Amino acid sequence: MSDDLYRRYQYAHTAHQEHARTCTTCTDTSRCPGGQRLYEAFARLQDAYLNRQRQQRR
Repeated sequence: MSDDLYRRYQYAHTAHQEHARTCTTCTDTSRCPGGQRLYEAFARLQDAYLNRQRQQRR
């Protein structure tokens, strides 16, 4: 069974990494608007995935 949330989380991580590799504005502590959007999407999906994993272990 495929896990759509996991795939979206991993896709967001890849998109954020690819952007960070090529963006001359983004740093570890400061991001351009596009980089910030990608980072927030990744963080939101990561939190959702990890929270679901914790709930399933109970």
